[in-house]
Amino acid sequence: MMERLAIFGATGDLTARYLLPGLAALRAAGHLGDSFQLAGAGRHDWDTAEFRCWAGAQLDRHAGELPASVRDTVVAASHYRRADVSDPAEVAAVVAGDGPVAAYLALPPAVFPAAVSALSEADLAPGSRIVLEKPFGEDLDSAVELNRLLADLMPEQAVFRVDHFLAMTTVQNVLGTRLANRMLEPVWNAAHIAEVDITWDESLALEGRAGYYDGAGALKDMVQNHLLQLLCLVAMEPPISLGERDLRDRKLDVLRSVQPLTDADIVHRTRRARYTAGRLDGREVPAYTGEAGVDTARRTETFAEVELELDNWRWAGTIFRLRSGKALRRDRKEVAVHFRHVPHLPLGHSGEALPNVLRFGLDPEDVTLDLTGIGASAHTFAPLTLTARIDPPELPAYGRLLLDVLDGNAALSIRGDEAEEAWRVLTPVLSAWAKDLVPLDEYPAGSDGPAEGTR
Repeated sequence: MMERLAIFGATGDLTARYLLPGLAALRAAGHLGDSFQLAGAGRHDWDTAEFRCWAGAQLDRHAGELPASVRDTVVAASHYRRADVSDPAEVAAVVAGDGPVAAYLALPPAVFPAAVSALSEADLAPGSRIVLEKPFGEDLDSAVELNRLLADLMPEQAVFRVDHFLAMTTVQNVLGTRLANRMLEPVWNAAHIAEVDITWDESLALEGRAGYYDGAGALKDMVQNHLLQLLCLVAMEPPISLGERDLRDRKLDVLRSVQPLTDADIVHRTRRARYTAGRLDGREVPAYTGEAGVDTARRTETFAEVELELDNWRWAGTIFRLRSGKALRRDRKEVAVHFRHVPHLPLGHSGEALPNVLRFGLDPEDVTLDLTGIGASAHTFAPLTLTARIDPPELPAYGRLLLDVLDGNAALSIRGDEAEEAWRVLTPVLSAWAKDLVPLDEYPAGSDGPAEGTR
C-alpha cells in the first residue's frame, strides 16, 4: 500500500468533512500503518501546527465516533505548507519525499488543468498516482483536454477520477442484487421493466456553495456524473469480472448506447427549474437568486430531469429518468426499478394490482420491494412492502475510495473515455438549455419541485 498522500485543497470542505474522516476510518480499521504521511497544501498561510489544530477540530466534529487515539494519529501524521497549485516549484515542494505519492486534487474543476500541468513538472516518483474529484472537465472539450494533460503526466491506470457514489454500499448492492440472484437477472430487461427512476432530491438549499454551484447547476453537479454512473450500474451487461477493465468496459458500453437527443427530444424529455423563496423545516429560505454569490445572469438551474433511452438489445423500450433537485420538501435518494404490469389478473378480485417496484435507497441505505398481496378480504388486492436494512459498512464511502487509491485498485474510478462519453450524452441538453429551448421553470423552496404540467 502507498504510504504518502498529498491533498491539494487541504483546508477545504471536502477535506474537512470527508477526506480526514476517511483516513481516520482507514486507521481505525487497521489499513493505515505508522509510516503513513499526509501532506496538506492550501491557500491559507498556516504552518503545520495550525493545520494540525484545524484538522483535529474537523475530526472531532465529523469523526467523533472514532477513538481519540485514532484521530490523534492521523493529525500527527500530517504536515502542511501554503502552495499555489499552478506553481510547479511550490507543487513540487508539497509532493517531495521518498517513494511514490498519491496527489489528491480536492480543488474546483476549473483549476485541474493548471494543477495537472504543475504536477507534470514536479518529477513525481515512479508509481505515483493522481486523484480528481468530479466533474471531470466542464464540458466535452475541456474533458478531452484534461485527459490529454493527464495522459502526459502518468499512465491511465494511475489516474483515479473518483465518484464517491460508486463506493456507497447500496450502489454496490445494485450490482450484487441483480447479478447474484437467479430470480432477478432473467427479468432484468425491457420485456419486464418499464421505467427506472434514478433520483437525488435534497431538502438542502444552496447553503453557501454559490462559488461552485452557480457555475455548475444541477445538470453538471449531479446528473452528468453521479446519476449517469448509477445508470451504468443498473443497465450494464454482466461483466466477466469485477476487475477494473471488465467493469469499466461494460459501463462504457451503456453510455455509448444512449440514444442521442435531438432538440425536439430535449424539449419534451427534459425539465429545468430553480427554487424561489419558501419554507423548509419551519424556516424561511430565500429564492436561489437571492442567495449570496449567485449571478442571476447565469440562469443556473437547481432542478434537472432528463429522460434517456438505450439503443441496445436488453433495454430498447425502457425509460431511464434521471432527476436531481435542491430545496425540495423531502429527501428522496434512490434507484427505483418499475416492473411492468402482469398480463392478467384473476376475475372476481377487486382493488388495483400495482406494478412491482424494487427500490435501492441511497441515503439512508436500504432495499425495498413493493408488491401486491391480498388485503383483509380474500378477494381484495392490497399493497405489500418488503424492506431489507443494510448493515453499516466497515468503511465510509470516502474511506473506501481512499483505500482503493492507496492500494492501486482503479475498478471504482472512472476511465478517461468513460468521462468523455458522459459529457457526450448531455452536451445536446446543455446546448439546448443555453439557447432557452427549454424554459427555466420555478418552484417554491419546500415544495415537491416544478409541476409536471410545466414540462
